[in-house]
Amino acid sequence: MKKVMIIGGHGKIALLLAPLLAEAGTEVSGVIRNAAQIDAVAAAGATPVVHDVVSASTAELATLFAGQDAIVWSAGAGGGSPERTYAVDRDAAIRTMDAAAAAGVSRYVMVSYLGAGPNHGVPPEDSFFAYAEAKADADAHLRASTLAWTILGPGALTSEPPSGTITTTPDMAHRNTSRANVALVAAAVLDHSATIGRTIEFTDGDVPLDQALAKG
Repeated sequence: MKKVMIIGGHGKIALLLAPLLAEAGTEVSGVIRNAAQIDAVAAAGATPVVHDVVSASTAELATLFAGQDAIVWSAGAGGGSPERTYAVDRDAAIRTMDAAAAAGVSRYVMVSYLGAGPNHGVPPEDSFFAYAEAKADADAHLRASTLAWTILGPGALTSEPPSGTITTTPDMAHRNTSRANVALVAAAVLDHSATIGRTIEFTDGDVPLDQALAKG
């Protein structure tokens, strides 16, 4: 990939992904809402782009995406009110998908989570419910789109260093997944056409990355 735009450029995964892509010769940009995050995004090797994807229209986003080769969604409301969660994790995410299609940017990688989907099993009274519902809707919209999509479903995120080894047949009792490994997977799938049209659920494991991603 020559040009990749990361939505949620100041997120912990994004700040690990940007240098991986930049070091491989990719022109990386990181979309952020807060100008105070510019320096951190730039230090990670990405060009900071200040733009509020939540308030932006599909047409505005399509203009923003023009000329990119791939979009990576790594944003999130980070908790808070259900209204904010739906606005970011469902509505804004869906608009970026529609905008990518309108802009002719076919490749789209979504960072979701292990167990996401309509049968997520989270009860309505749980504070995680709005996020689970939002991600289920966003992921479904992406699967139904014409985009060359890949959905990543990592387990419980940790700050452990990258191992470069994962498992795509996770044991739900051992869900830990380092953010650094998520970044490695995101970078790898952008160059693996065999991952297009796949939902890849994974956790830390003992299978080398290329081998794990080759499994259809």
